[in-house]
Amino acid sequence: MSLAVRDLTVKYDATSVLVGIDLSVETGERFAIMGPSGSGKSTLLRAIAGLIDIDSGTIAIDDTDVAKTPAHRRSVGLMFQDYALFPHMTVAQNVGYGLRMSGVAKQQRTARSLELLELVGLGGFQDREPTTLSGGEQQRVALARTLAPSPSIVLLDEPLASLDVSLRVSLLAETRSILDEVGATSIYVTHDKAEAFAFCDRMAILDTGRLVRIGTPDEIWRNPRSEFVARSVGQMNLIPIGWIDRSRSGLCFVPFDAITVQSDGRFAGTVVTSRFTDGEYVTRLRLLDEETTMEVRTHQTLQPGTELRFDVEADAVIVVSTDQL
Repeated sequence: MSLAVRDLTVKYDATSVLVGIDLSVETGERFAIMGPSGSGKSTLLRAIAGLIDIDSGTIAIDDTDVAKTPAHRRSVGLMFQDYALFPHMTVAQNVGYGLRMSGVAKQQRTARSLELLELVGLGGFQDREPTTLSGGEQQRVALARTLAPSPSIVLLDEPLASLDVSLRVSLLAETRSILDEVGATSIYVTHDKAEAFAFCDRMAILDTGRLVRIGTPDEIWRNPRSEFVARSVGQMNLIPIGWIDRSRSGLCFVPFDAITVQSDGRFAGTVVTSRFTDGEYVTRLRLLDEETTMEVRTHQTLQPGTELRFDVEADAVIVVSTDQL
């Protein structure tokens, strides 16, 4: 099912946590929401799920406004960051809990729980207790429980945040594959841009309760439109564009691929640090105005204080201006 949020505002006491949120998610789409702590990401999920009251606006599922519909009647599943598994229940009982609350008969609950456990790769785990499971296994149980009632929309609130980095890549791919298999419309909240990019078809970025950018990962990376969005998606080489083209003003993002290190380069900087990452050295330079820094890729580590010359392909830089959708 599709989701359309229009002019959504949520206040806690007199403080606005979400202000005029407008976004649409198509049927079967994988959508991500990014933003720093306190930006309103989790509040938006809880508003869509019906766990908190909204102050104004509409939340439509397949063109039907559900803003006043109780949570259990919205066909929305929410997976919490801490998984919230019941320690006194078996894995199968945890998965079937929502079905039990909906009055589904025990035999059907058991069959559905076993089906979902197979789907998430935990066949044979039905009689285990949650406390005996690893973090990754608990994450899969929580996902199975969320999917058990066959929700039309699945909401995932930083589902990998508590896991080791080594597990996140594989579990994210598995989660994406499972959601595609069941055909659910999904919204994934995270502060990690790598997770958002790997998961979603499109994404939104929140800043202090306001939606400041919507688009595909590629669109947002190539045209962030603001310094906040650029830094949110990991664009760190933000410098005054006048440093490259004196006829222009404002900021620009300089991708690594636009930079060529060469002895006769037009520009120069002084090495601050060099670090090895992902098979190459990334060297931070302080440019000659002594106020601006940027990073370039080099074949070896360079000592601080070393002068490095380079060229920048002016047509490849990305101009950063004001926020707009």
